[in-house]
Amino acid sequence: MFKSVLVANRGEIACRVFRTAKRMGIRTIAVYSEADAQALHVREADEAVLIGPAAARESYLDGAKVLAAAKATGAEAIHPGYGFLSENAEFAEAVAAAGLIWIGPDPASIRAMGLKDAAKELMIQAGVPVTPGYLGADQSEATLTAEAARIGYPVLIKAVAGGGGKGMKRVDDPADFAAGLASAKREGAAAFGDDRVLIERYITRPRHIEVQVFGDRHGDVVHLFERDCSLQRRHQKVIEEAPAPGMSEAVRAAVTGAAIKAAKAVNYVGAGTIEFIADASDGLKADGIWFMEMNTRLQVEHPVTESVTGVDLVEWQFRVAAGEPLPLKQDEIKLTGWAMEARLYAEDPANGFLPSIGRLEHFVMPDGIRVDTGVEQGGEVSQFYDPMIAKLIVHEDTREAAAARLAEAAGEVEVWPVKTNAGFLKLCLDHPRFVAGDVDTGFIAAEEGALQSVETAEATLAALTLIAEAAADAEAAGADRFSPWGGQPGLSYGVRLNAPAQTTVWAHVDGRGVSGGVTPVETGWRGVEGLMAQVGFDQVQAGERLFGYQVVDDGFVLFVDGEARRVTPYRAAIGAGAGALSDGSLRAPMPGKVVAAPVKVGDAVTKGQPVVVLEAMKMEHALTAPFDGVVESVASVGDQVVEAAVLAVVKAAD
Repeated sequence: MFKSVLVANRGEIACRVFRTAKRMGIRTIAVYSEADAQALHVREADEAVLIGPAAARESYLDGAKVLAAAKATGAEAIHPGYGFLSENAEFAEAVAAAGLIWIGPDPASIRAMGLKDAAKELMIQAGVPVTPGYLGADQSEATLTAEAARIGYPVLIKAVAGGGGKGMKRVDDPADFAAGLASAKREGAAAFGDDRVLIERYITRPRHIEVQVFGDRHGDVVHLFERDCSLQRRHQKVIEEAPAPGMSEAVRAAVTGAAIKAAKAVNYVGAGTIEFIADASDGLKADGIWFMEMNTRLQVEHPVTESVTGVDLVEWQFRVAAGEPLPLKQDEIKLTGWAMEARLYAEDPANGFLPSIGRLEHFVMPDGIRVDTGVEQGGEVSQFYDPMIAKLIVHEDTREAAAARLAEAAGEVEVWPVKTNAGFLKLCLDHPRFVAGDVDTGFIAAEEGALQSVETAEATLAALTLIAEAAADAEAAGADRFSPWGGQPGLSYGVRLNAPAQTTVWAHVDGRGVSGGVTPVETGWRGVEGLMAQVGFDQVQAGERLFGYQVVDDGFVLFVDGEARRVTPYRAAIGAGAGALSDGSLRAPMPGKVVAAPVKVGDAVTKGQPVVVLEAMKMEHALTAPFDGVVESVASVGDQVVEAAVLAVVKAAD
């Protein structure tokens, strides 16, 4: 076994790999960009090396810099994590050429599975079922149009080098095929430098089922059962589970057998995942599951497989890379219980899931479950990298128990002021269709209305009831006035008692003026003194609901069901805030770089017309005119801006 490992990655996966390495007595080495100088993975490593500026292409994607760091620190092996260089065959070759151990599959295997069309041709030869479609070299519009008609609509056009939903277009009507093809080609060329496409039959009720496989250099390949990753938003996984709901032993044998064939077809070594698409219109059937692609690396969702098998997959990666045989034979790998994972993202579901960045002034994860994260309280969520900040993983005896525990855990997440999708996750996990196992990749889009947070009556009144009950206790204790803001000057009228039997509450909640009359109930409170005993964080019980409480600035934040609700006095001034458009100002929703300004000063614009484009967190965000008018000012392309900076001003038309 090697004595040291460098992880060519950052954040959560770097911390995860370090955890196993330390348990095995292996020295850990981190690399980091200037933006990550204070990151958790840097502090958890035994040694860390700065490899460049914040931009990934100048740091984490620069293989030469990573190799230089490995040489400088005496690293014996390199683990790529996932993303960045993990599926880069040239980098894997460079690692081996430098005399280091590459903790991943052979470069030839990476290349064989790197292009979707070539991989499918290989799978056909290996006897692995693939989705009906067209994989040919003739990329003329006439041929592709004819093939789509042969396959039958709806069809899915996919960039052959695609991933993450880029270069993927569903077409339902032949009249829309040309436009969909042109769009897929443009996206493929822009994202991957390759505009070639393939065409597949579109499965109307698709489920995403994948099989964890593992191979060694002694000719053995095993599977570690399946995972279901059907709960997705815009082709990105949200919640994963193992085993797959509704999976019979016969269908499991078929899909895992196909996965083994696929891995052996490329002489696979190490951890990999064979992804399948299943037709869920009439339950899972052996002849209704087809190969989609192979990920030649460790998956984000690997903890659910670890939970149901009791296997540390990173340890297996280390042992196989060191030349050891697989620790277990196929018949020794057992499936126990049910595991689920939810991806916690720094994003704002109420604002189109726009990424949210900034300092984590308050960051509390649920107790009693596995939490994999690469951030901590006081750390920063950067604009430069993926917004996933944690993974919540549970393992229970049954699926129902796992879903209930994960929903509870999502509701216990407390993050401020960075926004997260915790409340959205809880709504997904509590949804009757999900609880019943009735899921497919269109679940979130179909249930969008039910997955929106309740912003008014129920949640707001629940939060304000908490304040009112504290006020009632304060009055009973002899206080003639109660302020949940700790009696700060001018802030003592957020709660007012009109009569002993009822409390009238008014305040701003998330910037909205709200008020309501509530009747205090017995909740076990011990007066306002208990509430204000801790200036920072406190836990309080209101009926059967658990609220987190955090004092901030001129008010406080209540954490309810994964949502962070800021409560301020009703009379406090509410500022315009980032992104406010009432005065025609277009403000940056987060720090970033201006990459386009399609208008200039003096131009007439119409409501909804793009005025300036901001690049942040690997995504582009177009800010549009709030009304018809004339551009009075606009930022310059290339400007680096801070959150809430005015990027443009539009004067309303007369």
